[in-house]
Amino acid sequence: HKQSKARRTDVNRQDTSRPTMIGLGTLVRQLPRLALRIRPTAAAARLYSSHSALETAERTRRLLDAKDDAGLSYDDLASRLGVTNTYAAQLLLGQARLTPDTAARLRECLPGASPDDVDAMQSLHPMRGFDDEILKEPNVYRTYEAITHYGEAIKSIINEQCGDGIMSAIDFYCDVGTTTGKHGERRVVITFNGKFLPHIEQRSDDNTAKSPRD
Repeated sequence: HKQSKARRTDVNRQDTSRPTMIGLGTLVRQLPRLALRIRPTAAAARLYSSHSALETAERTRRLLDAKDDAGLSYDDLASRLGVTNTYAAQLLLGQARLTPDTAARLRECLPGASPDDVDAMQSLHPMRGFDDEILKEPNVYRTYEAITHYGEAIKSIINEQCGDGIMSAIDFYCDVGTTTGKHGERRVVITFNGKFLPHIEQRSDDNTAKSPRD
């Protein structure tokens, strides 16, 4: 009996520790709840002293509830707002700032969103970033792994096609979609569309703000 109980305990422990593969939409839905369960460290609290991660997570939860009540997918919301689907998600997750024009459309799309939350989305400057815990989520980690695995090849091709520089993540568009493979399987398509930013030669004559030499 003790051995059987021990085996059940081992199985239960193994089951709870095994990562569960979930879809991108489910992940986006769970992010604020994950954030609410993560206690910030003292160092993080000092670093983000001008920003409340808890308030952002709670506002995100309310906005996601309003999205569910409206019966809209991210593609639906993005189409009505005139933005990409990932940017629509970023707005609700507190990772992008809402403009006045888009705010008016958002109120129409999500009538359940409170005026205070929509106002906060416009007035607050987002603290863009992520908690390291998110990399433990299989869907996120696999995307991260793909970027790092192909990173040197991507850099080499960018340099070959555009020159010495980088892809902007500010003048940038990201879109997530799906397609059907040749064997009928569903496939995920993620598009990054960023402005190319060339590295400059730091010519002294062009430096309009030289450091003092006391």
